[in-house]
Amino acid sequence: MAAEGQRFFAPRAWVAGAWANDVLLQTDAFGLWSQVTPDSAAEGAAHGVQRLAGPVLPGLVNAHSHAFQRAIAGLTERSGGGEDDFWRWRDRMYSAALRVSPAQVEAIAAYLYAELLRAGYTQVCEFHYLHNDVDGRAYAQPLEMALALARAARRVGIGLTLLPTLYMRSGFGAPGLREDQRRFASTPESVLRIADGLGGEGPLVNAGVALHSLRAVDQAALAEASAGAGRRPIHIHISEQRREVEDCIETHGMRPIEWLVRNAPVDERWNLVHATHADRDELAALRARGAAIVLCPTTEANLGDGVFDLPPWLGASGRWSIGSDSHVSRSWMEELRLLEYSQRFALRQRNVAARAALTESSAGALFEGALEGGSAAAGVPLAGLAVGQRADFMVLDAQAPALLGVPDDHLLDALVFSSPGTVPRQVYVAGRAVEPADVAAPFADAMRALWA
Repeated sequence: MAAEGQRFFAPRAWVAGAWANDVLLQTDAFGLWSQVTPDSAAEGAAHGVQRLAGPVLPGLVNAHSHAFQRAIAGLTERSGGGEDDFWRWRDRMYSAALRVSPAQVEAIAAYLYAELLRAGYTQVCEFHYLHNDVDGRAYAQPLEMALALARAARRVGIGLTLLPTLYMRSGFGAPGLREDQRRFASTPESVLRIADGLGGEGPLVNAGVALHSLRAVDQAALAEASAGAGRRPIHIHISEQRREVEDCIETHGMRPIEWLVRNAPVDERWNLVHATHADRDELAALRARGAAIVLCPTTEANLGDGVFDLPPWLGASGRWSIGSDSHVSRSWMEELRLLEYSQRFALRQRNVAARAALTESSAGALFEGALEGGSAAAGVPLAGLAVGQRADFMVLDAQAPALLGVPDDHLLDALVFSSPGTVPRQVYVAGRAVEPADVAAPFADAMRALWA
């Protein structure tokens, strides 16, 4: 971790939801912020202070990842004739899930995690359900796949929240999994064992627990897994597709989030992924319980999921985070931009996030929401440049095309809504500059093996 007393000086930094000038930043021995002091130009010139070469933003959490799906990004964009939808995409995704080996998962994840880190994500929540070998048998080392993901994260220097995922049946009322889901088979005991088994994987690795979806987990197993999670974060896919909502109503007589709130101990630990088809009563019930939403706009657009009803959630100060899910994009800027633009398409209005959050800047409202919600989703103190938070940050290039000549107070607006190719000059995790290892060759080898 960072050395005690490491000090940085940022000419501009995003502090408490706004740009601050001449910010002195200091870490402790654990890589946490021990001092964040704006208007410190004199101290910034002192001996031993590292002057940062551009405006500084906190690092962000990617709150929803299926790393192995990076291997199919760009490879599912042909219809094959007839209508195409999420369920046909899922069948194609299974073709990769049924073949990929632990070594290939590690290579794919390392390449993906390096991409995420270079973009300014400093922690990734890995929704992990590839538990078994290609024949559906348990590995001799039950943590085989989980450890491959942990090694990938350590190799590139990103923080990892592993979410071993419970997956027990193919649909509401089904007796078990389909044959093409055999690698996902798990029990509450097995996923909790994986979460407990990651304790020695380093200071940047922690674990939560995930439930794949209501269609994949029955009530008893859901209760057992969520009770065993303790204070760890709990994640679940929910209300992503209309068919899922219709099947839940047919089985339970209730919509998915309505059923979950009535039948599970939903509280601030819970992170509901997508919630694309949640209605306003369901969102109000979630807000009352303190639960959060994880939004994945580029994947939700790619899969034709629909558009989350953002204004009432922001208007009620609901917590939320962003994830890149299937990794058709690896840019947090693109996720935030598409989140806002999808609302503009649907409502035919502008600056929807700013108005809903009662603030001036849409980019500011979106960045702050993703920052706060991401910290809770990961179960790690990553809520910005503040004392006690992990010292994760990105240094921007003020000479980049999107930012060149932009007034200081509009830097974040331009970063999110102009020139999507902008990347940070440098990224720091726990107070240390991170330069990801070159992991392209193993990734290319894995891709050739899977798709040749």
